[in-house]
Amino acid sequence: MADNSIMCDVAIVGSGFAGSFIANELSKKGIKVVILEAGPGVQPNFNAFMKTFYEASVKVPESPYPPAVVNRKDEFVDPAKVNAGRPSSRTTGSDWQNPNVAYLDQRGSKLPFKSTYERLAGGTSHWMGLTPRLVPNDFQMRTAYGNGQKDFPLPDWPIKYEDVLPYYDKAEAELGVAADVDEQRFANLSYSPNYAYPMPRIPPSLFDQRVGQALADLSDVDTTFLGMGKSVTSLNVRSLPSARNSQPYRNRRACAGNTNCIPICPIQAKYDPTITLNEALNGGARLIHHAVASEILIKDGRVSGINFITYDDEAGPKTGSGTIKADVYVIAANGIETPRLLLMSKNKGQTPNGVANSSDMVGRNLMDHPQYLGWGLLPQPVFPYRGPLVTSAIGDLCDGPFRSQRAAFRISLGNEGWNSLVGGNAQFGSDPNVTTLDFINGMNSSGLNKRDFSQLADNSALFGADLTRTLGSLISRQFRIAFPIEQSPDPNNRVTLSPLLDGLRLPRPQIAYDISDYTRQGFVAAVRMRRVIFKKLGAIDFTERGVNDPAGFDITIDGKVEQLTYGGAGHVMGTYRMGDDPTKSVVDGWQRSHDHANLYLVGSGTFPTVGTANPTLTLSALALRTVEHIFKNLPSLKS
Repeated sequence: MADNSIMCDVAIVGSGFAGSFIANELSKKGIKVVILEAGPGVQPNFNAFMKTFYEASVKVPESPYPPAVVNRKDEFVDPAKVNAGRPSSRTTGSDWQNPNVAYLDQRGSKLPFKSTYERLAGGTSHWMGLTPRLVPNDFQMRTAYGNGQKDFPLPDWPIKYEDVLPYYDKAEAELGVAADVDEQRFANLSYSPNYAYPMPRIPPSLFDQRVGQALADLSDVDTTFLGMGKSVTSLNVRSLPSARNSQPYRNRRACAGNTNCIPICPIQAKYDPTITLNEALNGGARLIHHAVASEILIKDGRVSGINFITYDDEAGPKTGSGTIKADVYVIAANGIETPRLLLMSKNKGQTPNGVANSSDMVGRNLMDHPQYLGWGLLPQPVFPYRGPLVTSAIGDLCDGPFRSQRAAFRISLGNEGWNSLVGGNAQFGSDPNVTTLDFINGMNSSGLNKRDFSQLADNSALFGADLTRTLGSLISRQFRIAFPIEQSPDPNNRVTLSPLLDGLRLPRPQIAYDISDYTRQGFVAAVRMRRVIFKKLGAIDFTERGVNDPAGFDITIDGKVEQLTYGGAGHVMGTYRMGDDPTKSVVDGWQRSHDHANLYLVGSGTFPTVGTANPTLTLSALALRTVEHIFKNLPSLKS
């Protein structure tokens, strides 16, 4: 078993968005950078991932990528035997509290944490590619909407929108964002003088256009519940900024409309972090893959090294160990794995609560954008499954006086029909498979094989032209909308260490999760808004079909108790928040640890609040801002 001692200027744990951005920028400046990556390294092409995806029996977001969650017999792999495990969409349903199936130990959690992530070079490769900016008030929630409430749950950030603005510009150039500045001027969003996005926006889909027409004329009575502080008599459907090519960009092709952004873009028209990571490696950075950081070492208040364990196979024995020593250390291992590493780092009892944790805030305030989803059937076809999964959204409702009382939401318009879950029903799977099988076998799992929709006898079994005509009529009219909802921070929502171990004999993450009343009231507003939209579209509603899902909670809406369910957005945030007060936060506005001057913790775990925007662009911009701070304060440059 080989042992390694590695010296460098900057050591980075994790090669996702933040880690790759920082590694690339520092390498350009001649800084010696070494990256530890828990999973496999950069693949020469996507062919292996695509093959795995094609052969997967269930095509969930993580299915193309290692480690395998199921074996060839479609049996769950015991996460206790996996060296660098990760959660999967297949284990967030009925098995969410079964530690023999699910990597995250959620025994005792009130509700399931449903988001997932990768453990491989490039980080969250299965992201959708959406890159909206946070709006200015997202950075100052207590100032804007606290109204002197002592128990108002949303704090201010230690930085403002204006501090991040120039780094948004740089991040959008690196990611290759397609959007239109004039179209994005809402909720007081501002841009640098003469700024233009790198590429024109992705064209709106037929469904986007249909929704825009339907919401151009609204009744003020119908929308008073929104609490916007002004009349809402129309809503704009705007293109959603996205890191995918609307035209060739940096030697990558334009989007070909595969509608497969999650889990994988087969032509890499969607940006993923391996693009920047490859640039960093070509510029001199070194990547050590299959290397799991196991402990951060502290000496005289500073980080003195990081121990790591190496392995070759997902479930094989460890092959070595080592220590990496640097002037500056950056932990970029996401909102669950970063606090896990910090908490594992006991230093033989010298840091009994873990590293960077004098505030006892490491692992606390775990947040997501819990998503409320709605499914419907339109009276006319909109022909889904063409273009990216999402091209447009309604963002104008993400900010307003209502935020003093309830969470905000955005509205994302889906182009994939019922591909995620048929009519919201987790029991049967997704379309077009389920509806097709219904009409071939004379079943009705989709709810569509009945006289009201197909004009045929209930549960008809069809063949030939009748089958083609019926499926063409029904599947072409399916649509999905999503409401990613702002989650308020709660210190009891947290990541701790489980007594259960992984394949390297390291503690797995233990999760406690719930949804606050502030956030639940955002769900109530989303339900009401969904009903307004469906009514204006003339759509038949398939949302409330009695889903068998553990992510359910009861709430009263307009005097009636209803059960709502949510999905995970893949946005793991808040677990090592930034702030000015070291007793209430883990890092400062530069993402530097309050406790250890040469330790930076980056990624969406530093977000004090989450707004409604997908976090990737903001965490990338913050990483670029942090690079400047690292460079200015790197000891080796001052000698």
